[in-house]
Amino acid sequence: MAAKNVCEVLLDILAEVGARQIFGVTGDALNPFLEAMRGDNRFEWIGVRHEENAAYAAYSQSILTDGIGICAGTVGPGALHLINGLYNAKRESAGVIAITGQVAHKEMGTNYHQEVNLQKMFDDVCGFQAIIHSPEQMPRLAQIAVQKALIDREVVRIELPIDVSSQPVPTMTMRHNLLTIPSRLLPPDSEIQKAAKAINSASKISLFCGAGCRLAKANIITLAKKLNAPITHTLKGKDIFDYDDPNVTGMTGLIGNPAGYHSVLDADVLVMLGTDFPYEWFLPENATIIQVDQSVERLGRRAAVDISLLGTVQDTVSELLPFIEDKTDTTFLNKQFERRDRWLALMDKQSALSRTEKPLHPQLFAKAISDLASNDAVFAVDVGECTVWVARQTRLSKNRRLVGSFNHSSLGSGLPSALGAIALNPTRQVWAFCGDGGFGMAMQDFLTAVRYNWPLKIIVFNNSQLGFVKMEMEVSGYPYNNTATDLVNPDFAEYARICGGEGTRVTEADQIIPAIKQALASPAPFIIDAVVSPGELVMPPHIDLKQAWGFGISKIREGILGLKGDHTQWSNWKKEIDSSL
Repeated sequence: MAAKNVCEVLLDILAEVGARQIFGVTGDALNPFLEAMRGDNRFEWIGVRHEENAAYAAYSQSILTDGIGICAGTVGPGALHLINGLYNAKRESAGVIAITGQVAHKEMGTNYHQEVNLQKMFDDVCGFQAIIHSPEQMPRLAQIAVQKALIDREVVRIELPIDVSSQPVPTMTMRHNLLTIPSRLLPPDSEIQKAAKAINSASKISLFCGAGCRLAKANIITLAKKLNAPITHTLKGKDIFDYDDPNVTGMTGLIGNPAGYHSVLDADVLVMLGTDFPYEWFLPENATIIQVDQSVERLGRRAAVDISLLGTVQDTVSELLPFIEDKTDTTFLNKQFERRDRWLALMDKQSALSRTEKPLHPQLFAKAISDLASNDAVFAVDVGECTVWVARQTRLSKNRRLVGSFNHSSLGSGLPSALGAIALNPTRQVWAFCGDGGFGMAMQDFLTAVRYNWPLKIIVFNNSQLGFVKMEMEVSGYPYNNTATDLVNPDFAEYARICGGEGTRVTEADQIIPAIKQALASPAPFIIDAVVSPGELVMPPHIDLKQAWGFGISKIREGILGLKGDHTQWSNWKKEIDSSL
């Protein structure tokens, strides 16, 4: 039997860990890899229109499966296009493998056509790079890379120079079974006891939970009930903890709510569980802070932690529970429930379909989709104001999931993240929540959904503006700058039809529910072009003096510019006032 070549051995290794789909744009240096895939029913090549979108799709698959995602780009520019999407994967702790080509060895260092030193370029984003200089390095280097991606949840790169990738691998003596199940990690008993003592001696305890709590939900709710402690979560924890769950008060942070904000800041003891929440001004300065995380570099990174517990959240909380004393006082918890209930009533009021003012309020669309979407729908959210509407107006109970660019915050990530989700299972309902700015960055890959006949649902919040950027400007004291933030958009529904999909444009409140039902019934990729107000203001759960001062200064400056003849300032004020009434 003939020896397998470098690419064929690589495919065997990827198949062993459950890989099935590879997103990318092919090119000459990847041709041997594509040829190895020909006729291999274990894999599906999904050709996209831009490599950055391939990386986002791979990230999404890794997060949704707890496995690996794979993207690919050829030499030079094709590989470089992957980088921004890979940074998103890195920031989200996704296990993503980037497969890139490279020029032949004899051309390296000669400034050859499309030659780039990819090892230097990918050094920061990758936890490991397997540069296959000779077939003798297979399978060993590829196995190391795949293990790093799967178990350490890192971005890795496998480089296949075109003069090596078709060569036979002379020996498989280093081939071995790969580790596919991560290990439990527990802190020392002494630290568990120290944490229990601090918790038992406090009267106001809060649990602050992030994405690292996915496997620990039942244990955390049990702990919260014993302590009568509110559960506050990050945006990445929204699809783990819902308002229907016991003790949940919601989110804190810039797009959180007052209950989450006060649950964290007013606590005597704050227990941070599986979160790397980066906004330190939303964390208490005087409370005792206990942090549980499986990554030592995250412990104490965002706050002055008093007790650090290095361990997997599920196992650490399980070890902690027997030492926790029951609390009977519900005063602190009930106070947060009151704040939570007032907030939810306000959110329902903001999203009521009786608010028929035009342009429409974006909250109406988010709430209606949340009400009508399936219980296991995936919501892929882009960056900007659309993130706010998902955070505040949608519910992610049951088996719903949320993916997006939460830490890297890269505009244009919503659509390709949705592509990765729906490629896993085209029968599962997937919604992409995009602003017009973000969708404009990735809209070429709507054609990918059309090509593969995926029934993807996309809502584009079309306010002809980079709305979140405009808000950031104003909070910082800068006046409205229409040349920087305004957009000129096509009819996105017509664009969908031109591409071979379906779509509808919504300008009236009574069109919202029929449009969503039309999207749900469509077997084709579908775009809802939601024409919404550019004047919608996003208010944080707590406004400090600096934010109020900055916003006030921006309005004074806008007024001065208006008096000098900049009539866009008056138009902006009118839109903001109309949206707030």
